[in-house]
Amino acid sequence: MARVFVAGSINMDVVATADRHPRIGETVAGKAVLYFPGGKGANQAVSAAKLGAPTTLIGRVGTDAFGRELKAFLAAQDVDISFVKDTAEAHSGTAVITIAKADNTIVVVPGANGLVSAEDIAAPVLAKGDIAVSQFEIPLATVSAFFKRARAAGATTILNPAPAVEFGTELLDLVDILILNETELGLLTKTELRDSDEPARFVEAARRLPANLGRTICVTLGKRGVLALIEGQSLLVPGHQVKAVDTTGAGDCFVGALAAQLASGRTIDEALDYANVAASICVRRMGAAPSMPTAAEVAAIISAGRPEAPL
Repeated sequence: MARVFVAGSINMDVVATADRHPRIGETVAGKAVLYFPGGKGANQAVSAAKLGAPTTLIGRVGTDAFGRELKAFLAAQDVDISFVKDTAEAHSGTAVITIAKADNTIVVVPGANGLVSAEDIAAPVLAKGDIAVSQFEIPLATVSAFFKRARAAGATTILNPAPAVEFGTELLDLVDILILNETELGLLTKTELRDSDEPARFVEAARRLPANLGRTICVTLGKRGVLALIEGQSLLVPGHQVKAVDTTGAGDCFVGALAAQLASGRTIDEALDYANVAASICVRRMGAAPSMPTAAEVAAIISAGRPEAPL
């Protein structure tokens, strides 16, 4: 089996739950405050590892209590943290999250994540067939350097361009699989998109990205499923109707699950369906990294059969 390497952020998520989100300038009473390991890099690494892929995380944490807790949690999930550095110059990354009626708002303070460097990603050795995953909670220059090394080694690169920021074609040219939601697709293509739009509208927008027939583009649509462009052909994978509790880590669960499946030799079509099921399990429980399902949980859902939510 190939390996999954994730270069990305590691955060402690400080979660406040409430009946509704406050308006600007308003204070609302909360129900609880909870602490969960998170960060897009950590979430995706935990997702891949719990689904059976040998997974290495590359990143940084502070030399603080959060940093120690985060490393202990990651190690307990069988994530290789040999390349997670302790950084005295900055605090561990922190995300402040408000959850109301399963929807979330998130403010991320990068801390040590902002110091992840090209030198950090040069340490692990990638090989042909490995899967290299990254996102935008570490410096873009570091992501580019990571993907250049991955390409040189013959690894497959997966980019989740979140949080949404504009980036150049030089980085996009290094991407084999692009996984993004409608907000991120809208920013990249300068198109106003809503999650309720017809699938054809997302296909039209995705086709506006710089041409590369070898690149797969996956647009995650939450409970509606995922729309993919594979070698220029569109594929719609229906979603699954579940009662969501917390959607915070759903996108990261999808990315990690897809990476794990590709590392095990599955086709992109098979990996997309599997990742969709994994994400539908993730949203049924609280927290980001702790909510990632195991391979046994996904297998149980698949074998039992389940009603699918139409788009």
